[in-house]
Amino acid sequence: MRLSSRLVQVFAVAALPLALAACSTGTDATATTTKAKAKDPNAGLLTGTQLKKALAPASVVPSYLAPVAGGSPDSGSQFMDPSARSTGKPKCSDFESNAWLSVSGFKGGVSFAQGDYVNKAQTEEIAEEIDAFQGTTAKSVMKYVREAAAACPTFTDTDAHAEVKLVGHAAPGLGDEAYTIRLTSPRFENGSTLVAARVGNSVVTVLSSAGNDDGAATAGTVVTHIVDALKAKAAKS
Repeated sequence: MRLSSRLVQVFAVAALPLALAACSTGTDATATTTKAKAKDPNAGLLTGTQLKKALAPASVVPSYLAPVAGGSPDSGSQFMDPSARSTGKPKCSDFESNAWLSVSGFKGGVSFAQGDYVNKAQTEEIAEEIDAFQGTTAKSVMKYVREAAAACPTFTDTDAHAEVKLVGHAAPGLGDEAYTIRLTSPRFENGSTLVAARVGNSVVTVLSSAGNDDGAATAGTVVTHIVDALKAKAAKS
């Protein structure tokens, strides 16, 4: 699997209130100023610092997997500007990346947290990521993930140059909606399982090739932990 991490670019934006002055003529003329505060599009969203606490810790993944050095970035306490969606055809080989959310056309949300674990031989991996999106974008992300999976029933692996088969299906009972993808190839000793799950405005993406079942069990364990953690945070807010 190809390892990649999102680049953190946090932009501080100063909010400038709009002052509207109303004037009247006459000996007792007065001026009133009304300050209209625009609605914060990030209101209610979790920051990267908060999302990181919802990631599955090392105690949840198999003990033979270790955290990847530098593989756990997050967007901190500030929100990033929302990125525009790429409308080109999905790059099917991105399904093999630990940042495979990019198949949706989005680089990520306005906040995110990511974690990666591998074995010593780097033949098994678990990658987890949570992205928070403004408005209804999270629902669109899930839609585009399903569309990308449908567009990539088979593709060529960029490293082994092997033909990979992709099978996706809905996964009821995980968050507000979820989708599971399995990647297999005759040339792979073990395939991998990917799960995307939405909890409100957050999208969880997990990739696992750990175990002898194409990573299915470990992917399910990790995504369930994250979904439950996000639900708990939502219940407290």
